[in-house]
Amino acid sequence: MKYLHQILVIFSLSLLIACSDSSESRTTSKSVVPPVNEDGVVEFDKSDFESPMIDVTVTGYTDGKVYLIGTFEDQNFVVDSAQVDKDGRFTFERSEPYDPGLYYIYMPDQSTLQILLDKDQTLKLTSSQGDYILSTAVSGQVNTELLYHGFRYEAELQPKFDKIREQLQGLSPGDARYEQIVEENQNIGSERKAHFEEIFDRYPNTLFTAYKKSGQNPDPVDVRRPDGTLDAAKQLIIYREQFWDNVDFSDYRLLRTPVIANKIRRYITELTPQAADSIIKVSNALIDRVEGHPPYFKFFANWVGVTYEPGRAQIMDADAIFVNQVKNYFTYDKAFWADSASIYALQLRAAEMENSLVGQKGPNVTSTDLNGDTKSIYEIEDPYIVVFLYNPTCDHCREQVPVLVDLYKKWDGPGLEVYAIAVETTDEEWRNYVAEAGMPWINVFDPTNQSIYKTYYVDNTPEVYVLNRDRTIIAKNINVNQITEVISREEITF
Repeated sequence: MKYLHQILVIFSLSLLIACSDSSESRTTSKSVVPPVNEDGVVEFDKSDFESPMIDVTVTGYTDGKVYLIGTFEDQNFVVDSAQVDKDGRFTFERSEPYDPGLYYIYMPDQSTLQILLDKDQTLKLTSSQGDYILSTAVSGQVNTELLYHGFRYEAELQPKFDKIREQLQGLSPGDARYEQIVEENQNIGSERKAHFEEIFDRYPNTLFTAYKKSGQNPDPVDVRRPDGTLDAAKQLIIYREQFWDNVDFSDYRLLRTPVIANKIRRYITELTPQAADSIIKVSNALIDRVEGHPPYFKFFANWVGVTYEPGRAQIMDADAIFVNQVKNYFTYDKAFWADSASIYALQLRAAEMENSLVGQKGPNVTSTDLNGDTKSIYEIEDPYIVVFLYNPTCDHCREQVPVLVDLYKKWDGPGLEVYAIAVETTDEEWRNYVAEAGMPWINVFDPTNQSIYKTYYVDNTPEVYVLNRDRTIIAKNINVNQITEVISREEITF
C-alpha cells in the first residue's frame, strides 16, 4: 500500500519544533491553495519563487559530501547534494526552486542542520560542528531565521522545565509545595505561549508560523466529576477533539514538514485506545474532516491503512481497521491516487476478511474429516470453540500445535472443542501430520478451499479464533497460550 517514493537515505532525526523572535522585517509568503494532480501530489506554482542559493559554512569540517533531504508526509528523500570545501563551506544552487517545506542538511558525520524554505530560497547560514543550536546564524531569509531563534529560545527554557520535573519527584497532588511548583510550570508555559503568539502576530503569513502553529498542542481542559475529582477520560476526549484545531488543512506546504506525520502518529497511536473500534472511530472522524483536501485525505487514509495492516500491527483484530479503510476510503470514487486493479485487489481482500471480525458471529464451516464425514462448527455443543487454521509444514504451526494439544488434554474449564482446518496442503501431508502430532480434536481439510472461502481469514498460519457460547468471535490473532486468559475473561462477564 505504500505509494511514496523509495527512501534514498535512511537516518535518525531528533526534531525540535520551536521558534522565537527575529529582528528581520515582516514578510508575506502565504501560499495560495495550489492545484493537486491526479495522484494527489501538490503542484505548487513556483513562478514567483526564487532560484535556490543556499550558502552554508560549518566550521569543523574540511571535506565530505552533504545532502539536502526533503520531507514528504512521513518519508524523507534526497533532493540535492554538495561537496564541503576545506573551509567547511558548501552551496546548494540550481535554477529550479525547491518545493516549500522543511529540509535537513545531512552532514558527513550524520548530524543534521535544518532549513525552512518557502518562496524565499536565498539564505546564508553559518554554524559550528557539534553546536548547531547555539552557534547557527542565519541571514537573508526569515523562515529559517525564526526557526533557529526558536531553537535557542527553547534551549534556554529547557533547564527550567528540567528543574521543575526534579522538584516534583516525591511530591503528591494536594501538597502545598506540589501545587506551587505546578503553578510555576504553568507560568513558564504561559510565557512561552505568549512569546510565540507575538511572533505569529508579527509574521502571520510565513511558513514558519503555519508550521509552528500546527505543532502546538491544545491546553488541557479542567473537567471535574460531581465529587470534584479530575475526569481524566473526558479531559482526554476534549483534548483529542481539539488536537487538530491549529492546523490549516488548506495549507499543503505543511505536508512537506514533519509536523503532520508527527501529529497523526501521536493522535492515533498515543491519544487513542489501541483497540480496533476506537481506532476506527477516531481515524474516520479525521479522514472525513479532510475529504475536501485531497493531499491530506490521501495521506491519512494510507497512513492508517499501512500502520494497521493485518499481519504487522500488534493489536487485536487489525483486520477490522483494514476492512473499514477499504470499504470507506479505498473505493473507485474516493481513492483517486490508485488504479482500478489495485482498488479491486484491496476490495477483494477486505471481502475475504469482513466475515471473521471480532464481535461478529463466527461463520459456520462444514468440511470433511479424516473419516470422510462432514463436520460442522455449529454442530459442536461445547460452550467454547477454538477454530485453528494451520499448515503442516509451517514452522510456527509446528511450535503451536504441541502447546494446543497439551492445553486440550489438560483443560479443566468450561467445555472446549477445537475445530482444526488444514490449509495449503495435500491430503496425504495433512493426514500424516495429524497422526504425527497426535491432534485429538476435530480435524478437517478441503483441497478445493471452497468450504472455508470468505469464512475465517488466514493471513499468517497458524491463525487462532475463539468463539463463545453465542458463537461470537471473542478473540483472534492470538497465540495458543492466550486462549485460557481469553476464556477466563469471558467467563467473568458471562
